[in-house]
Amino acid sequence: MTTTPQTAAGPLAGVRVIELGQLIAGPFCGKTLGDFGAEVIKIEPPGKGDPLRKWRLLKDGNSIWWEVQSRNKQSVTLDLTKTEGQDILRTLVRDADVLIENFRPGKMEEWSLGYESLKKINPKLVMVRISGYGQSGPYRDRPGFGVIAESMGGLRYLTAEPGRVPVRVGVSIGDTLAALHGVIGVLMALYHRDTKKGGEGQVIDIALYESVFNCMESLLPEYSAFGVVREAAGSALPGIVPSNAYPCRDGWILIGGNGDGIFKRLMSAIGRDDLGNAPDLASNDGRVKRVTEIDAAIAAWTGAREKTDALKILGDHDVPSGAIYSVADIAADAQYKARDMILNITTRDGTAVDVPGIVPKLSATPGSIRNTAPRLGEDTEAVLKRAGLKAETIADLRAKGVI
Repeated sequence: MTTTPQTAAGPLAGVRVIELGQLIAGPFCGKTLGDFGAEVIKIEPPGKGDPLRKWRLLKDGNSIWWEVQSRNKQSVTLDLTKTEGQDILRTLVRDADVLIENFRPGKMEEWSLGYESLKKINPKLVMVRISGYGQSGPYRDRPGFGVIAESMGGLRYLTAEPGRVPVRVGVSIGDTLAALHGVIGVLMALYHRDTKKGGEGQVIDIALYESVFNCMESLLPEYSAFGVVREAAGSALPGIVPSNAYPCRDGWILIGGNGDGIFKRLMSAIGRDDLGNAPDLASNDGRVKRVTEIDAAIAAWTGAREKTDALKILGDHDVPSGAIYSVADIAADAQYKARDMILNITTRDGTAVDVPGIVPKLSATPGSIRNTAPRLGEDTEAVLKRAGLKAETIADLRAKGVI
């Protein structure tokens, strides 16, 4: 287990990001950029700050989740509903490369902080706009959360056992997918800006539902070409055989035996060479027609064994397989530790806590945790002084509740 903070600058060192987002999508985008060296100035409303500070399990009144989502960031309190707050944001935008916001469409324009206004101050600004339905279209003004995006994007329709109520993925996957699409957009926009003569910034318009839909694989073309509506299939992956969860005496394991060569090795492992050598099962299209028989054969074999024994045999036959990990399994796993995916930090209040490591792994310019999550507004004065505000001006703004 690696102890942080680390000191690597990262490939985005020198990139200044202003993060206006709250909760998950916008802040996860900012967090990822910060992990790779960007300077992230997180703007929070005075008083309570980002609501994520109080989400889920709290340690001494602060969310443990906050320690992950807001690492490598500076906290500046700023009331954007007030004219003075809007003016300060315009001052900060002058030297920024990226601005992230995840308000409902139109809110930034209401504050005269839309892209058309901000690019007059800084033509090189890249603006990431994350919302439920995007900045255009008939649904643009609807409130949107990740769970609704997962439904509209097609994911929730598939996450169920056949005939039972669809269930949500246990994390806010719609928000995270949107955030990662935002990161991709930032990198492309910065590359375009900085490699073109006279290059300018641009808007990255991210809709939560589109980010989910972008990951739905063959869902649409199959409907278009064949009129097939893909239905929920529980733990199986329809049309790809065998790939499913199978019962053991002490729980479940997952087996992906859907490659042609892997299928033969899997059948050898479970003592069913008759299936492994069957000509009609040599390719996936044939196996799909006999999926019930194949799954039953695998389940009969796994059901007679403990998970550890079954996985050992499958591993010896080079068949992709694995246990279903809880977080306790993750925390104890040698692979996670070997790749620095479990990092130990000390929070601002002195609490030692394990947090997820950096993804992806870059060989020459790796990411790092350089600073733990900030207390509310702890960087306000330093950031505003750097932006040119005088001490007496800052004191006046504080007295007015702007910061």
